[in-house]
Amino acid sequence: MKKVRVTQTRSNIRKSDKQKATLVALGLRRVGMTREHAVTPQLEGMLKKVNFLVKVEAI
Repeated sequence: MKKVRVTQTRSNIRKSDKQKATLVALGLRRVGMTREHAVTPQLEGMLKKVNFLVKVEAI
């Protein structure tokens, strides 16, 4: 199964509640935090919603 490394690159201040909740669901709480996730359709949708706040790298 493919995995990706997701890093928060921008702050969630003045972002919508849904975008903030998506970052929390990804396990990201502050700028610079990194988490690894398995690629699923649900994850792809979450990354699409906050693509301007995170950096995604394939592992």
